Amino acid sequence: MGRHVICRAGELQPGEVRIVEAEKRSIGIFNIRGDFYALRNTCPHKGAPLCRGIITGLVVSDEPLQMQMTRNGEVLRCPWHGWEFDITTGRSVYNPHRMLVKTYDVAVEQMVEDDPSVETYPVQVEEEFLVLYI
Repeated sequence: MGRHVICRAGELQPGEVRIVEAEKRSIGIFNIRGDFYALRNTCPHKGAPLCRGIITGLVVSDEPLQMQMTRNGEVLRCPWHGWEFDITTGRSVYNPHRMLVKTYDVAVEQMVEDDPSVETYPVQVEEEFLVLYI
């Protein structure tokens, strides 16, 4: 399993996506309300750059003319043909049992770095970084 440090966790704000190349794959890293998810940046329908699509939610209705948006920010709509996928699972909204996008593990980890520019005493900086596992 490959380990790839992407960025500091604070650099990817809620509602944002960052597309990265890792091990010859294009992958979108999403921040959904502080939780991080990673999807392959390829729509299984026709190969579109899926992670460049619109991040939206689901419209549900309990009765005619009564609609509401749920799961706002958790659904990704393909920019070419509008196919929708759940960012948190990679599963298709319309056919979740047969159509899905590859997902990857993302973790927020503490990193400790030595600063070689300080000569008089050792300095360590601890920050949280996003790490993608393939």
